[in-house]
Formats: sequence, C-alpha cells, structure tokens
Amino acid sequence: MVSRVPFYFLIGFLVLAGIALSAYRHMVYGVPWLADETRQVWQIEARINFDATGGPVKVNLAAPDSQPGLTLIDESTSSSGYGFSLLDTDYGRQAQWSTRTATGEQTLYFKNQMLVDDSARYTMTPPEHDTVAAPVMDSAAKNAALALLDRARARSADNITLTRELIKQFNSTDSQNAALLLNAFDKPDAVQKTLALEGIHARIVGGLKLEDGRRRQSISPMIQVWQDTQWHLFDLTTGQNGHRDDVLLWNQRGGPLLEVTGGEHSHVNFSIISQDISPQQATTAKVNADDLLNFSIHSLPIEEQAMFKTIMLIPIGALIVVFLRVIVGLKTSGTFMPVLIAVAFVQTQLITGIVGFVLIVGTGLVIRSYLSRLNLLLVARISAVIITVILIIAVFSVIAFHIGLIEGLTITFFPMIILSWTIERMSILWEEEGAKEVVIQGGGSLLTAVLVYLAMTNELVRHLTFNFIGVQLVILALILMLGNYTGYRLSELKRFRPLAANEKNLGLAPTSGGDDANTPR
Repeated sequence: MVSRVPFYFLIGFLVLAGIALSAYRHMVYGVPWLADETRQVWQIEARINFDATGGPVKVNLAAPDSQPGLTLIDESTSSSGYGFSLLDTDYGRQAQWSTRTATGEQTLYFKNQMLVDDSARYTMTPPEHDTVAAPVMDSAAKNAALALLDRARARSADNITLTRELIKQFNSTDSQNAALLLNAFDKPDAVQKTLALEGIHARIVGGLKLEDGRRRQSISPMIQVWQDTQWHLFDLTTGQNGHRDDVLLWNQRGGPLLEVTGGEHSHVNFSIISQDISPQQATTAKVNADDLLNFSIHSLPIEEQAMFKTIMLIPIGALIVVFLRVIVGLKTSGTFMPVLIAVAFVQTQLITGIVGFVLIVGTGLVIRSYLSRLNLLLVARISAVIITVILIIAVFSVIAFHIGLIEGLTITFFPMIILSWTIERMSILWEEEGAKEVVIQGGGSLLTAVLVYLAMTNELVRHLTFNFIGVQLVILALILMLGNYTGYRLSELKRFRPLAANEKNLGLAPTSGGDDANTPR
C-alpha cells in the first residue's frame, strides 16, 4: 500500500506557504485583507512605439500632474539606452527621452501612479494673455462660426452655457454651418476656433478614461474653457461639463501629446489598472508599484498586469468546478468549459452572456443535426461547426446592433472553439442518450458558469487573488484534497443510501459510482 504521508505533507506545505506569503504581504507591505480597507491608486502606463531612422532621437511625451480628485504620487520609466528627464514647459510637464543613435523599432514606457484624493492640491494656471488671438479661418468658415455663435449666444448666459450650446450644435446632424466647419477642421479645433471668435479662452486637452484592466487605450480630446478663475472641462461627445472622477487629464495645458524627433510611425497607447494600497502608504507616497508587491506579477508592465488580473481568477473557477463535480456530483458538458464561459460572462455581463450562450448552442445544435446526416469525418465536422459558430456570432452581433442592443455586441468574447466542441459533444449525447441528458449537462454547465461568474466578479475574491499570490497555493491544496476524495457525492446519497447502509454493516469503504472518482482504496 502506497503511503499517503508525502501527499498530506505536500498539502500542509502548500497551505502553510500560501498563508505565510499572504501574511507577509499584509504585515510587511500593509496590503489589507479586505478590499474596503484601502486607498485607490490608478496606475497608468504609456507605451510609445516608433521606428528610429538611425540618427539621434528625442522623444517628448506630455506628463500629467496632480489635478482635481487625483494626486500624483509616483512616476517612473523603462527605457534602456535612453537618457530621461522630466521637464516643466509652457505646455505643462513633459517626459523627455534622448539618445545619440537608434535604429529600428523602439519601445519606451512611462508609468505613473495617481492617488484618488478628494483633497488633492493642484495649480490652476490662468491663460498666458488677457486677450484671445484671432483664429486663422477663411471667410466661409468664419461666417459659419459666427452663425453658430449667434445661435448659441441667444440660448446661453455665460461662457459655460455658451460652450455647452455650441457643442450641441457641432454634435447635431442638422446644422449646415457646423458641417462646413467640420469639413475644414476636426471637432476640437473647430470648437476652439469658434470660441476664440467670441474672445473666450479655450484649449484642447487629452482625457484618459479610467477603467480597471483596460489596455491599449488612446487619449480622447476634450475642451477646457476659462471662467471664474478656473478651467471648466467639456466632453465633446456629450457636451457634459464639470469634473469627472473617471477621467484623467494627461496633457493638461493643451500642448502636444507626443513629439518624436529622429523617428517615424510614432504612436502611444495606455494601459490602466486600479491598485489598492493602505492609508499609510497613500500618505507617505514613497513606494512605487513594483516595490509595493515585489514578489508577484506587479513587477510586470501594467498591460500584462491587466491581463493577469483575469487569469488569476481562473483557479477560483477551477476550484468551484472540482467541488461541484466531485462533491456535489453535478454533470457538466466538459470539465472546465464552464470556467471559460464564466470568463466570457465577465466581459459580456451575466444576462447578456446567458442569452448569448443559449442562442449560440441552441442554433448550433440544430445546424449540427443537419451535418450529422452528411456522414462527415470528425475533423471536417468540427471545422464546419467552428465556422458555423463564427457565423452565428456574427449574425447575432449585427442583429443586436441594428435593434439597439449594444450589449449584444460583447457576445464576441465567447470562446468559439470551446463552444464548437460543446455543440459537438451535446449533439452526440443527444443521439446516444436523448434530449434529457443534454438538458441536464447543458443546465449543469450553465449553472456552474453562473456560480463561477459570481465568484469572479466578487470584489473580495478579485482583491485577494490579485494581491496575495499565496492564495493560489491554498487553492491548489484544496483542489488536491478534493481530488483525493473517493466517497459518495451529494447527488448520489439518496440513490445509494441502502447500499451505503449495507456497506457500513459489512465494514466496507464507500465508493462513488461517478466518472470523476478515483478507484476505491
């Protein structure tokens, strides 16, 4: 008989190591156990890509500073072979990289941390000149702008309301004057030049929408208007004005976002992630993101961290699936297909995801039943089902868009290969065991996916799995323990109750009749 001592020793080691790592993070680095015991910090990473032409290179990137609701607490760069400086210019702060020579594709990183702070201290810089310079416009464009101003002026009381009314006209499809200006200028320039004709100080700034886990984001142009000793922010899409908690102004003074000398094909995109730090750390502001959790995925670039924030939730889903199959005895179509479906639910939202899953699988089963009559080989049949699933998703997305269900567009997040195999397996199950078994396994898969989704979207679970790497070791230990279980499942207790009583009388060990159980010892 094989000794179980090494196995139990491994379980104990994993649990103790996981608890020790988590306790170390909590005691030494101040990471709280609960998600609500924190101060929120936004980590934003700008990634600059360009092709160097072989000579000297100088790169200037606008850099944000403290602003209403946000305090800058740290910034750093990753740029091997480049000199780096932070400059204060007439257009605000700028990050500057320089090198004597560079060739080929280049990538520079600039990362900063913004603390969510209602009492943030910042400098409100007034316009440099009292008067506004006349904009450069041809006569037709100027006349169109003046006509827009006349209409907006009649419906406004000050610079704020005038700007709001002006943006409404530019967003309207019925204004010929606005269309004329938009043919000559882009919307931010058109609004700024029109306001300049009225003598209103306005500047184009770049707003970055703060959303946890987003990658490859770009700057959205916004307008700031000076009135009553402060700059008022306007969203050019909605016309909404005022401070927004979910927007970071990157180039705050209207200067250029990115300038590259000695390179071509330059562009910059942003990755954003929300981090939780203790109040003491927020106050001292001495620890950057890599030092905060230096033995974890936090040392990776933020774009990769955003990806891992979802990946680190998958072990929780695996634990739920193992528990439901081994202990409860719930039947699912595939072992970990519900986990992948739950990941898709995180992107699509629950109701939209359930409806999309049922529609795709149901339609796929109908089409698969036709393919079964063609007596195709397995590889050809699966390939046909994959293409069919792609077409189904495309058709449902187009229909959802045209009927105004924008949430339906997120159906593209479903794992197409997994859905194809699910349809294939359910079709075979239907032919061999009937529709009842298909409903049981399909319903079990959907129920499991919903439970996994609820766990993945729980703030406490997201906080623990991402900030405490030791939790993964504890989850691994629990899965190993469940994998060693050979008793009855909960769903089998009623069915095998007489047998269990007989085995107890005979002194025999209980065994499970399911396909996930180990061979009884």
